[in-house]
Amino acid sequence: MNREWNNELAKTAIEAKIHFMTTPYDVEAVDEINPLMYAWKIGSGDITYLSFVEYVARTNKPIMIATGASTLQDVERVVNAITKINKKIIIMQCNTNYTGSMENFKFINLNVLKNYAMLYPEIILGLSDHSSGHSTVLGAIALGARVIEKHFTDDNNREGPDHSFAMNPQTWNEMIHRSRELEAALGDGIKRVEENEKQTVVVQQRCLRVNKDLLVGHIIKSEDLDILRPAPIDAYKPYQINELIGKKLKKKIEAGDPVILGDI
Repeated sequence: MNREWNNELAKTAIEAKIHFMTTPYDVEAVDEINPLMYAWKIGSGDITYLSFVEYVARTNKPIMIATGASTLQDVERVVNAITKINKKIIIMQCNTNYTGSMENFKFINLNVLKNYAMLYPEIILGLSDHSSGHSTVLGAIALGARVIEKHFTDDNNREGPDHSFAMNPQTWNEMIHRSRELEAALGDGIKRVEENEKQTVVVQQRCLRVNKDLLVGHIIKSEDLDILRPAPIDAYKPYQINELIGKKLKKKIEAGDPVILGDI
């Protein structure tokens, strides 16, 4: 790319309210564009070029490192090199193949993100993706990725190696909406009765109800009870039946009513 374009591109990015980014491939480029950059992307091909990566790390700006066509040893080596200088790092799983072939999906290997998460729990994960569509993006987000790189074009019919599989304005918009839905759906991992289930849990779950009128002082037997819906919040649940058998009632309960906490 003509480097004289960088200032104009950065200005245009600011006007569009997005951050300007570009990937440098030599030290001179780093020096030239550093004032324009919020973060760096290091291409997969430079994962073993440690002196260059360390030079970029010394700018103390976030670094996204793509890990395509590399081994785990390559990743560990570059992460160690960067983190000695700069802790603001994003590791991006990547499959470096630009054909856009459907065959490539079996090589994306999103589960590598699980490995990265175990090795580097404090590091942000991402996906640098060269496949078509956004299924890989959704999978990566589900596995913990928080940074996504996808190719983008205004026209998939343009000539060039990337246009055929790149996202266009319509598919990009769709990808973002589906990603936001997935992020909302993932939640915080804490299992609970959710706010929108509080009526459902009453209607769907069963409780212990008496099948005949029972008077004060009655000793509850198993044959006095049925297991029926709905289940008021303070009613005895089926798994609590042994807590009731042999207990004395403190109040009269009419047939069909639930046994409530405090009734025995």
